[in-house]
Amino acid sequence: MNPPSPAMPSCVVNCAVYRDGVRTDITLDQISDVLSVDDNSFVWVGLYEPEEAQLDKLQEEFGLHDLAIEDAHHAHQRPKIEAYGNSLFLAVHTAQLVEGHIRFGETHVFVGPRFLVTVRHGASLSYRHVRARFEREPELLAQGPAFALYGILDFIVDNYQPIVNEFRDELNALEHEILAANWRRDTIVKLYELKKELTQMRLAVAPLQDILAQLTRTQMTQVTEEAKLYFRDVLDHVVRLNDMIDTLREMLTAAMSVNLSMVTIQQGETVKKLAGWAALLAAPTLIASWYGMNFEFMPELKGKYSYPILIGSVAVVCIVLYRYLKKVRWL
Repeated sequence: MNPPSPAMPSCVVNCAVYRDGVRTDITLDQISDVLSVDDNSFVWVGLYEPEEAQLDKLQEEFGLHDLAIEDAHHAHQRPKIEAYGNSLFLAVHTAQLVEGHIRFGETHVFVGPRFLVTVRHGASLSYRHVRARFEREPELLAQGPAFALYGILDFIVDNYQPIVNEFRDELNALEHEILAANWRRDTIVKLYELKKELTQMRLAVAPLQDILAQLTRTQMTQVTEEAKLYFRDVLDHVVRLNDMIDTLREMLTAAMSVNLSMVTIQQGETVKKLAGWAALLAAPTLIASWYGMNFEFMPELKGKYSYPILIGSVAVVCIVLYRYLKKVRWL
């Protein structure tokens, strides 16, 4: 694969024309010349966080709609698909797992009869792997930009899978911590953070179902019936991913409830033990308080063995009470 020309702006990752699946690198200024020739070629441009000047240049070359260019320039768009004349604009969310946390980005895609433009923002892997894959299968690229769009969406969805698998493994580990004998505060914190990230993940994945469903039903000529079969395959993957995320979120909710229940049970056991020891200490305290009163006529007050008898009586009461509390598991 040939690298972009040194004269190209740094934000332009890829700019090439594909004729019958064969790649030829071009500059942004050459795009309109290529499109003016009526053949089976199409232009594929890839940008990463471009400046407004580069987007204006693409708008001029491809005749893109003002609203679509505005959306591509300002990130933080919701996932969507919109038609502008004979072109489509897609906004999808990408995700990467960095140090155990999700970093989200966005990819905005313009698709026309003879062009495909991708604009990446934030955490997003380069699509050079997608281009390399299709360049090894030129028969797919020869069918137009719709197949390149399929490759990009398939790549984005495939990158979701290991993230969901990582969350599933983390949930399994947290479940073992929940059922452990010792309660730890950071367990509930991890559960909350995991549920928050899964919720964000669902907000990225769920709208893709509608986007792909529209691509499988669209009547636009650049999306051929053959391409719709490939979009349907990606849709199936997204549906399964979304079901996995929903299942994990339900399991997380149950895990949080179980964790709180285990904490309540553990606290109840602690209270029971404290109450048991309080009851055990109450008996000798009560007897001692009686003999601490200033009455002249107390039982066994002047007897020779009164003190040993009193100690023995207190010991017997404590032993009997202790054995009973142990039997009912209060100690």
